[in-house]
Amino acid sequence: MATLKEKIGYALGDAAAGGITWKVMSIAFPVFFTSIFGLTVADTAALMLIARMFDVVTDPLMGSLADRTQSRWGTYRPWLIFGAIPFGLIFALLLYTPDFGPVGKRIWAYTFYLLMMAIYTAVNVPYGSLLGVMTKDDNEKNQFSSFRMVGAYAMGFITLFSFPYLQKMVGGTEQHQYAVLGIFFGVFAAIGTLACGLMTKERLKPVRAEKFSFKPFADLFKNKPWIFLTLIGICTNFFNGFRYAVAAYMFDYILGKEITMGGLIINYTVFMMFGEATCMVFGGLSPKFTKWVGSKHKAFMIAAAICAAFSVLYFFMPRDPSAIWLLIAIVILTSVGIGLYSPLLWSMYADVADYATEKNGTSSTGLIFSSGTMAQKFGTAISGSLVAMLLGFSGFVSGTDPVTGDTVITITDMESVKQMIWCLFSIFPAIIAGVMIGLLYIYPIKK
Repeated sequence: MATLKEKIGYALGDAAAGGITWKVMSIAFPVFFTSIFGLTVADTAALMLIARMFDVVTDPLMGSLADRTQSRWGTYRPWLIFGAIPFGLIFALLLYTPDFGPVGKRIWAYTFYLLMMAIYTAVNVPYGSLLGVMTKDDNEKNQFSSFRMVGAYAMGFITLFSFPYLQKMVGGTEQHQYAVLGIFFGVFAAIGTLACGLMTKERLKPVRAEKFSFKPFADLFKNKPWIFLTLIGICTNFFNGFRYAVAAYMFDYILGKEITMGGLIINYTVFMMFGEATCMVFGGLSPKFTKWVGSKHKAFMIAAAICAAFSVLYFFMPRDPSAIWLLIAIVILTSVGIGLYSPLLWSMYADVADYATEKNGTSSTGLIFSSGTMAQKFGTAISGSLVAMLLGFSGFVSGTDPVTGDTVITITDMESVKQMIWCLFSIFPAIIAGVMIGLLYIYPIKK
């Protein structure tokens, strides 16, 4: 029986990865690279696409490697314990803007973005796999998964809410602000990851194959639940990825960079913070909601339908700062669905891992959970890449002045850019949620 301390420890792992590093990378990186760091739109899109090709190889290999790890700390925990410091350090370096020209900046961004993806994989694949070896009990798996999501969304809430206030506290240029906040959040990400590794326990021993084989990789593509769940996982991250990647542009070019309501500063991070708070609450309620509707499968479909409906509704809202509270209300209602389905995804990956072990006779828990991490990175980064490309097609041009090194932004068609931004936050996610519902309908594990 797992203790409350262990569940909190497990939550700290995704508080660090999902609530700090991934949240900043999802919401700030497209606008950071194009408007602050000084990459062109094309470079930003290419960087994220190349990183995804990198992940297609590294994520499954990391899952297989983690499954075969044997140490005094267990199978998966040592990757968290010894990966914590590099995780925080590389994140900090990624948010630093060096005083280089266009080529030097391009090399820096590509190097540290790919390193960040590699260390994120080395930490987060074993972290996800822990869920398969901490308990056999399905209800307890749901509880761990719920704690994980509450930890991620609670820290996401803190990160997004504090970001503009910390920027003002740091002062100076935006490049300086991001560099300092990279160090600040990097330290907390390292601490949370280390605490997770030290506070959790591995109670179950993976049933390992006697020697390395490519058979587990081949078996994945014969595993129908895995195929469908991976596609669903990509959709959930496409859904969030479009919204997070375009939020900063929506404030910069439609709603105003900042809206002050009394003493509250509402910028793009605070705007999305309302959704994080909602996800935190409904992520905690997800196990009870699932029990009430009767199955994970049905609960997920209802949650996806909520996301689709309110994303369409957002498109018809006034595009004006005076409507900010109405827009926030739609974000909150959309986030009810996200909060409900987020814990279910990881609990369902545990079901797929159990199905694979029963079918194949050996454990491939790390390999299967690696696909969840790959889906997360694939969906978020490809959506970020598409945001950059589609904004470029609509008339948004960015780059670095080769003489001064300053970031230069040019808008060739402002109305087209505004329309694209609004659609990327509403219609595109709605379409993705519709695809998600279709995939869930044919997903074979109905429990």
